[in-house]
Amino acid sequence: MSRLTATAPCTAHAAVVEASGEIVGQALLVRRVTWLTALARDVTARLVVARWNAADLDALASGVRLDGRVLPSKGWMALRRLGWGVSPPSGVYVCDRVLRCAQEQAARLLRLALHRRRLVAAIVATWPQDTGARTGAEWEALGALLPDGVTAADIRSRTRQVRAYRDAHEVFPADLTELEEPPNVAAQVVLAAADRQLLTLERVGDDGRSARLRVRLPLVEFPASSRDWAWHVLPVALPPTVPAEAALCAPTVRVVKGRVRVDLPFQIAVGFAPATGHRIGCGFDWGLNGLLVGAVGKLTDGRVISDGRPLVYDASGVSAKLHRLRGEREHLAAKHWHLSKAAGRDHAC
Repeated sequence: MSRLTATAPCTAHAAVVEASGEIVGQALLVRRVTWLTALARDVTARLVVARWNAADLDALASGVRLDGRVLPSKGWMALRRLGWGVSPPSGVYVCDRVLRCAQEQAARLLRLALHRRRLVAAIVATWPQDTGARTGAEWEALGALLPDGVTAADIRSRTRQVRAYRDAHEVFPADLTELEEPPNVAAQVVLAAADRQLLTLERVGDDGRSARLRVRLPLVEFPASSRDWAWHVLPVALPPTVPAEAALCAPTVRVVKGRVRVDLPFQIAVGFAPATGHRIGCGFDWGLNGLLVGAVGKLTDGRVISDGRPLVYDASGVSAKLHRLRGEREHLAAKHWHLSKAAGRDHAC
């Protein structure tokens, strides 16, 4: 038995203060959630900037701390195991669970940077004689160093980025931290790192089509003590894409276009099909004229019989649009390059 995880976008339009029963309208709820996301964003941004150097990225990439203990998979625990502490602004009270959420978001940003770092290091280490046309041997050398999941567009974009840096500084970047500024931090709160001291989540209603999100929110922009925080109950309607049997997980909360967005992950149990007992099956293969071609077969009297009708997935429309968008992007990039060169300014591809 395995589990499939997906995320449903939900919206919270109002809330109720649990202690007093006060009804919090959408405008005030947006303001209080904005205060919470701003506090978490400030802590995350300071943490990312402080650790945006080669030595700290090496420590995170090693997967172990100085005493040899393996770093936990949870981001906030890994940062604390490394001793990368963080504190709220002076005079502002923020509970430890909010700090956990901020550390979790910082860890995710830094771990994503490790992927880009490996890509840049591979491109620099196998820099070709002609960046416009790598030879077969150069492609093989590059492929041996690339991390998993890298696309041709990623290679092309990072090659242009490295070339622009080399043209501007006449040397290759020694690390990703020289090539890029620290990543921007989104104004959101990753509640997956919290526990019941910051939030609870449960289904409500006979049909299970609603959820009850209970979370602590600040009552003022800069809370000075725990009295400036209060439990809020947010009713959240679940979209039809969330099955009734799905298990709800801690969401990510943010403000989008004047509304409180609740990105709600959910998990569905997926069983394994038995190896025997089937009488109908289907098979797929890469097609010559289509992306996938399949056929259905039935087991009859010990023989597999098929009606011969192919099942074809036609992606020509999507592929044509991708080719068109890629051509437009390259045309605009070339136009920007020529205009910047004509204006006598430095440019980056």
